[in-house]
Amino acid sequence: MTDSERIEETIKFVKETLKDAEGGHDWFHIQRVYNNAMLIAKDEKVDILVVGLGALLHDIADAKFNNGDETIAPKITKQFLKSLKIDHRIIDHVVRIIENSSFKNSLDKTKKKFFSNELQVVQDADRLDAIGAIGIARAFNYGGFKNRKLYDPDVAPNLNMTKEEYKRSTTPTINHFYEKLLLLKDTLKTKTGKKLAEKRHRFMMDYLEQFFGEWNGRPEF
Repeated sequence: MTDSERIEETIKFVKETLKDAEGGHDWFHIQRVYNNAMLIAKDEKVDILVVGLGALLHDIADAKFNNGDETIAPKITKQFLKSLKIDHRIIDHVVRIIENSSFKNSLDKTKKKFFSNELQVVQDADRLDAIGAIGIARAFNYGGFKNRKLYDPDVAPNLNMTKEEYKRSTTPTINHFYEKLLLLKDTLKTKTGKKLAEKRHRFMMDYLEQFFGEWNGRPEF
């Protein structure tokens, strides 16, 4: 089986696995992250198969939809990639990407950090999909999925959350901008990722200005 065939088989597997997923974490999210990753990888020294597999499988079993269990995704990934007869070193690398790419894990100060160029590409690609117009849409889609308030002036954002506090958070969706989305631009590592993030970040800032103007009834003329 060629690498291209392995990618095609992985796409089929992910589409089927996530066919009933929440709209912000469905196949189309994976597709956007994969496309972002392929774009970013053009300017990086990486193993393109590792990047492709990492991007496609990074949310195969997101812990927040699995009672917080972070062991499910690595298990599914290992089992699936073994079925494709992929070298164990590549499998281990992809699993490490899945275990380390999420924002919440960056809040865990006790965990030893894993680094690779491939992780940075997948991580940047994923974080790009969390900001800008699509990032805003995903945030409110998930907030609606969890029946959260749009905004509550009496609930201040928590800017110093631990990983566990972040996982348990039920605050209004607007708080999520300050607790995560607006922080992402400065966490990107790749040249292309940083460049793409600038415009998306500005869009979110403009959106928040409009949101609070409408919320507070400021004249728009």
